[in-house]
Amino acid sequence: MSFERVKALLLEEYFITRHSLEVILDLFFLSVMSVIVFGFFSLFLSSRVSGSASHYLLLGMLLWEVVRVSQYSISVGAMWEVWSRNLTNLFVTPLQLQEYLAAAVISGVVKSVIILATVSLIAALLFGFNITAIGIGNLVLAFVNLTIFAIAVGLIILGIIFRYGTRIQALAWGVIFLFQPLTAVYFPLHPLPPLLRSLAHVFPPTYVFEMARDNLNDSATDWQMVLLPLLINVAYIAVALWFFRLMYRASRRSGQFAKLGM
Repeated sequence: MSFERVKALLLEEYFITRHSLEVILDLFFLSVMSVIVFGFFSLFLSSRVSGSASHYLLLGMLLWEVVRVSQYSISVGAMWEVWSRNLTNLFVTPLQLQEYLAAAVISGVVKSVIILATVSLIAALLFGFNITAIGIGNLVLAFVNLTIFAIAVGLIILGIIFRYGTRIQALAWGVIFLFQPLTAVYFPLHPLPPLLRSLAHVFPPTYVFEMARDNLNDSATDWQMVLLPLLINVAYIAVALWFFRLMYRASRRSGQFAKLGM
């Protein structure tokens, strides 16, 4: 792996992010507006219902941005190469697939850190909610688990787009939101029907959000709720990498990959 080529891809991603109004709106503007809307709604809940319910809402929103931004960066980042007719140009160079994926992952992690820090600061200054109340260590562990899950989902979506083309590019934006109700982002798990509750335990973010809500009252780390989703995430990443490579090879064999650059 050449770190110079990875660095070059990251530099390209930086310029795309900096100069693209669409990326700025999709990532930064949407995140900021979400924390403002959820923040005012949390104030309403705290005055009418309970403070814990309002904190659940803001906590879920802040942590969900880690998933959304990481997945977006991997899946939609590739679409910019497709739309600019540059994807096939990249891969006729000595660029290796693992270098391309490494740059996409690094870019997603950096964006997630920046956006999480930004919206967390807004939540603290405007609405008096400090996400570090769950514990710095717990926040880091939550970030790691959520990022790995988002990367796995992003790789699967990217593989499908490589294989079937831009006619299903809407998956890059929409699929991740299917996990919101299934992972109990904004509410405890118990209100879900039994079938969905069982299904929720298949997804690592469920454990992260459940533990984060518990940490609002007790910042002690529940290692079972950390290690179990981490093990599931390892399996998810392994499957996602296998699936992505399978779709990538099928795309090249069928000629679909070449069409993405036309």
